[in-house]
Amino acid sequence: MEYKINTVGVLTSGGDSPGMNAAIRAVVRSCIAQGIKAKGIYRGYQGLIDDDVKELTSQDVSGIIQRGGTILKSARCMEFKTPEGRKKAFDTLQKEQIDALVVIGGDGTFTGARLLAQEYNIPIIGLPGTIDNDLWGTDSTIGYDTSLNTIMDCVDKLRDTATSHERVFLVEVMGRDAGFLTLSAAIASGAEAAIIPERSTVKEQIEEAIGQGRRKSKNSSIVLVQEHAIEGGAQAVAKVLEEAHPEYNTRVTILGHLQRGGSPTAYDRIIASRMGMAAVGALFEEQRSIMIGMKNDEIVYVPLSKAIREKKDVKADKWAAMQVLSI
Repeated sequence: MEYKINTVGVLTSGGDSPGMNAAIRAVVRSCIAQGIKAKGIYRGYQGLIDDDVKELTSQDVSGIIQRGGTILKSARCMEFKTPEGRKKAFDTLQKEQIDALVVIGGDGTFTGARLLAQEYNIPIIGLPGTIDNDLWGTDSTIGYDTSLNTIMDCVDKLRDTATSHERVFLVEVMGRDAGFLTLSAAIASGAEAAIIPERSTVKEQIEEAIGQGRRKSKNSSIVLVQEHAIEGGAQAVAKVLEEAHPEYNTRVTILGHLQRGGSPTAYDRIIASRMGMAAVGALFEEQRSIMIGMKNDEIVYVPLSKAIREKKDVKADKWAAMQVLSI
């Protein structure tokens, strides 16, 4: 190593996801086990610019594994996108004597981390913390499983009303520009269709799923709509559906930010803990500019550049399952 690591900084950035606290806990306790300091950086890259930093002890992360959100808070930071902002962030690292960073977040978080690492030669390890599950190189991201279960629970409840009133419910699901959350939630909840950006046009998907269901004498339908599958989201899909089938009794439910909240599932707690430990271990293996991923239940190291740039594909068998099981 070019220099000895005595202090590791940890931050969360971008949208919060359940399991981030478990990851923070694992990073802090792994640092302590290695005999080095851990410093928490509050409010993401904004806190790094503003020197909003505190040393964390084992007690500071006690009792947080079951909590959703992030004890370190999160914020979007436009200033960090500028060279001047990143210089301020580097000045804070020097002032706080932070030798390496662990950043927990998604695509935008990793893009910023990579720039900082390139410009100032700082060892940085990324942990995939996003409900969208859209980062290449990992089977699952921290928070995805919890969000999936939240959506499933909501759809189960909506189906009672859909059936009682013989309605078509369009349920808008998060996911940024990817359909992983929408498609998996649709399979898990027995929805009649999933409208996702990776597949054919919205109108074709609606006709195929709703028409098929009606021909099979289904009097109600649940359709999950990825928020960016069409401009305007589920409301726009409702308009297309109502124009094509004015006889349908259509309702729209936008789940919104409740998909990010709640106590993380056991799976998210476990992978966050394993990834957090692996991040500190990777620093002592002289790794840098990588994301810790999970493939076939094994820890893997993924270059940040690939995690950001490579496109993660929706599995063909999942789409096939959706098509067959919605009949």
